[in-house]
Amino acid sequence: MPRLFTALECPDDIAEALSRYQCGLRGARWIERGDLHVTLRFLGDVGDEVAEAFHAGLVEARPRPPLDVTLTGLDAFGGDRPRAIIASVNAGLDLVDLQEEHERIARAAGAEPERRRFTPHLTLARLAKRDTGAPDVADYLAEMGLFPTLTFTATRVALFSARESRGGGPYVVEAAYPLE
Repeated sequence: MPRLFTALECPDDIAEALSRYQCGLRGARWIERGDLHVTLRFLGDVGDEVAEAFHAGLVEARPRPPLDVTLTGLDAFGGDRPRAIIASVNAGLDLVDLQEEHERIARAAGAEPERRRFTPHLTLARLAKRDTGAPDVADYLAEMGLFPTLTFTATRVALFSARESRGGGPYVVEAAYPLE
């Protein structure tokens, strides 16, 4: 069964700019530059029938223009038990609409509904529970200082597969759907 998700890929120049934030935190597993992305819909491990129906739905999705994506700051997921360092993404109407369409396509393909609210972000690191506490993350965020707004234009949506291990990559682009 493939482990699938759709996402907007992070271009090289933005990944390069983000790399300066990928240091200085004990217990962090930094995401490789080529694996940085903004997830739209995570399906997880699905059968071939669901995967094929999802792909077919994405092929038939309404045409969309390229999408501007703006990274607005550093943050963490997990509160008192931090689990990831992220770059926050502005939840503009076009991005939210695209994500909602992917949710509808996933459900029509037979995938379980997503239970979490869409919080657009780009994961920079996953954190080891036993090695990284909330004070460590607070210190890291303070030390990183101001985060300049970074913007890129997404010209396609990618359907990624992931290896069957905890923590993601490397990711493989299985199909791409142009935004034009």
